[in-house]
Amino acid sequence: MSGEHMQIGEVAARTELSLRTIRHYEDSGLVMPSARSQGGFRLYTEADVARLMVIRRMKPLGFSLDEMRALLDATDRLDSGDELSSKDREELLHRVRGCEQAAQQRVGDLRAQLARAEEFAAALAARLTR
Repeated sequence: MSGEHMQIGEVAARTELSLRTIRHYEDSGLVMPSARSQGGFRLYTEADVARLMVIRRMKPLGFSLDEMRALLDATDRLDSGDELSSKDREELLHRVRGCEQAAQQRVGDLRAQLARAEEFAAALAARLTR
């Protein structure tokens, strides 16, 4: 589908995000439709869908909109093909590394929380079989 535009309904189906959520991310400046149809409908590209998928993956890990924006800005600049000074490039990579470390920490926290929940469910199941 490269080069083709999708309307918001198709993007919502592909990303498993609601129309309202996609519009909220637009209002927050996290993702902007690449174009608008003559009728004013939002039109998105594969790159826009990929951006929404990054946001979708960050949300359950508890990243704030500002943290999402900072990561997306860093990756946009790194992927832009623009000439970056070594200092700017290192600063952007540092931002991405920080986000990766935060994600790893949050994944570990979620694993621990899941283990406690599984222990609790098992204890309840054991009680029912007594």
